[in-house]
Amino acid sequence: MTEGRILIVEDEHIVAMGIKRMLKGLGYTVTGVASSGEDAISKAESTFPDLVLMDIMLKGELDGVEAAKEIKERFDVPVVYLTAYSDSNILERVKKTGPFGYIVKPFDEKDLHSNIEIALHRYRKEKENPEERTDGES
Repeated sequence: MTEGRILIVEDEHIVAMGIKRMLKGLGYTVTGVASSGEDAISKAESTFPDLVLMDIMLKGELDGVEAAKEIKERFDVPVVYLTAYSDSNILERVKKTGPFGYIVKPFDEKDLHSNIEIALHRYRKEKENPEERTDGES
C-alpha cells in the first residue's frame, strides 16, 4: 500500500479537487489544499506533510517557487512542482529550490504516482544517508 501525506498547492479549485481525488485513489493522505503561497506555508507548518505538490502560479503575494523555497528551508519538506509552465526563466528559478520533481500539466495518474514515489524514496534515502544527497547540498 502506498504511504505518504501530501499537501496540494493549486489555485484552481477544480484542478485541486481532481488531484486530491487521484491521490486518495492511489492511497495517499491529503493533508490539505492551499491556493496561495502564504496558505501553503501555513498548512505545511500545521499539517506536517511528507511531500508538497506545488503549482507555480498562485494567488497571493508569493508564487509557488518562493513558497517552495520557504517550505524547504523552514520545514525540510520535499517539493514536487506540478505546473503548466516550463519556460527557461521559471526552470532556472525552480532549480535553485532543489525540487524533488517537476511535472508538466496536463499529466495523468501514472505520471503523478511515479513522480511522488521517486520523490518520497529519494527524500527518505537522503534522511537515512545525508552524505548521499543529490542536490549538491550537505
